[in-house]
Amino acid sequence: METINILYIGRHPEILETVIRLINANENWNGVGVMNDEEAKEIFLKKDFSIVLLGSGIQEESEVELCVFFKNKNPNISIVQHYGGGSGLLKSEILLGLHNNKN
Repeated sequence: METINILYIGRHPEILETVIRLINANENWNGVGVMNDEEAKEIFLKKDFSIVLLGSGIQEESEVELCVFFKNKNPNISIVQHYGGGSGLLKSEILLGLHNNKN
C-alpha cells in the first residue's frame, strides 16, 4: 500500500507535535506539520498530499486563502477541519477525508 501524505496546519506547537505523532503512528501515513501559511503553501507544492488538516487557531481569512490555494493547485485535495478531540477522532477525520477524496 502506498504512503498517504497528510499536511497538518496548526498554530499551537504542542498540538502540532501531538497530531503529527498520532498521524505517523499509522505505518501507511506520513504527516507533515507546519505553523504558518507560507510554509504550508511551499511544502504543498513540493509533495503530493492526499489530505490537508486545518487545526484550531487559524483565522478565517487565512483559512479561506489556504483552501483556495490548495484547491487551485489540486482540485481533488480533501481539506478537513481538525479541532482536536483525541486520536480516534483524528483517525476518523482522516479516513473520511480520504474516502471523500475517492468519490
